[in-house]
Amino acid sequence: MTEYVSTTPGLFPLPDWAKDDLSDLKGHQKHDLISGDEDEEIAAVYEDAREEVIELQREAGLERVAEGQLRWDDMLAHPLAVHDAVETRGIVRYYDNNNFYREPVVRDALAFSGDVASELESAAELVDDGALQAVLPGPYSLADLATDEHYGDDAEFLAAVAEFLEGELEAFPEIETLFLLEPSLVENPPGDGEDERASRAIDRVASATDADVVVQPYWGALSEKVYAHLLDADVDAVGFDFVANQEDNLYNVQEYGATDDVSLGLADGQSTLVEDPEAIRDRVDWVSEQVPVSEFETVYLTTNTETFYLPYAKFEEKLAVIAEAAELAEVKAA
Repeated sequence: MTEYVSTTPGLFPLPDWAKDDLSDLKGHQKHDLISGDEDEEIAAVYEDAREEVIELQREAGLERVAEGQLRWDDMLAHPLAVHDAVETRGIVRYYDNNNFYREPVVRDALAFSGDVASELESAAELVDDGALQAVLPGPYSLADLATDEHYGDDAEFLAAVAEFLEGELEAFPEIETLFLLEPSLVENPPGDGEDERASRAIDRVASATDADVVVQPYWGALSEKVYAHLLDADVDAVGFDFVANQEDNLYNVQEYGATDDVSLGLADGQSTLVEDPEAIRDRVDWVSEQVPVSEFETVYLTTNTETFYLPYAKFEEKLAVIAEAAELAEVKAA
């Protein structure tokens, strides 16, 4: 029987009190954090905020619990933005929206960092029942968001980013699931030849863990060739943003098939409108009418994008909706 698993793609908004505290601490401003050795007071705020969002996911009933990525001021660019071999420069628009990040410029070889692993070690102390989910930028998106001034070749740079993420992942504590976020596969799709290299890079990262790996593109649908190559990667699930694009995502599945598991982005991670759980369950039914969901071993129900953009109170409500919708889908399937 198909298992319905409620989760998120991570990158949560900060609790309101944490924003206030961080603003007050020694003139702390957005984009000031450039390493993992922040002031102890600032680190304590993030630690308390992490505990809060983990407890919030528990109370909502989510079956996978993310660390939250609350320190990721630069969003998906964070693992490079805090790296010793990277120089952060001017503010760059984060895809086509009103969020921004510091441009990470790679000036030297990408050696091991351990920044994300240290965050997960702290989260693992709070999630000891096998429900911990890690979140990383996919190698193609991370390379796309960065500027290379060291490797000098796009293919070599992508391979270096994949090797870097592979090393970071190998240092993670035990996790149940890994979400690799790959919006650049939609927003700036790779061309001929590059699409195959992107798939190989994703495969390399995914092969570094025994956890279930979900590749989650969003803000639309993958082109046919990109999707077909992505299926060649050794991943457990591919995600579909059914909020932004229903028709093309359905076409990809119907035409080229899918992985054994699937991730359905059915709640809007950017809209303050909070869906009813029954409405999300109805969307599961709609997908099932087009593609037999019962053929999948695991169906992850999630927001279509990260929830970084939401007011914290709306974020709380979205978590509860996703968890309840998964329960409704599970009951109906039984």
